[in-house]
Amino acid sequence: MTNKDNFLYPKGRYYGQVKPENLVFNANLQEFAQKVSYICNLETSGKIPPEEAYEQIKALWKDLKRSKKQLGIGEDPFRPDDNTGSNGEN
Repeated sequence: MTNKDNFLYPKGRYYGQVKPENLVFNANLQEFAQKVSYICNLETSGKIPPEEAYEQIKALWKDLKRSKKQLGIGEDPFRPDDNTGSNGEN
């Protein structure tokens, strides 16, 4: 069973900055790419219509964006939010 899962759902090695949130996001990104590939193949082979493929990919993209936001990827932890009462000076 493990060999089949590794074949169907390969995971690439992560070479970026090793932090828990980066590793989780990388796993989510690889899963997104794998699912998009399956959806594209199904659409190309005529198994699902283009509109359905688009909607499925759009939903996956929203999930990935939500994951990025929840994990705080790309945010500067030392930069205050605009609504924290700062006077806007940098």
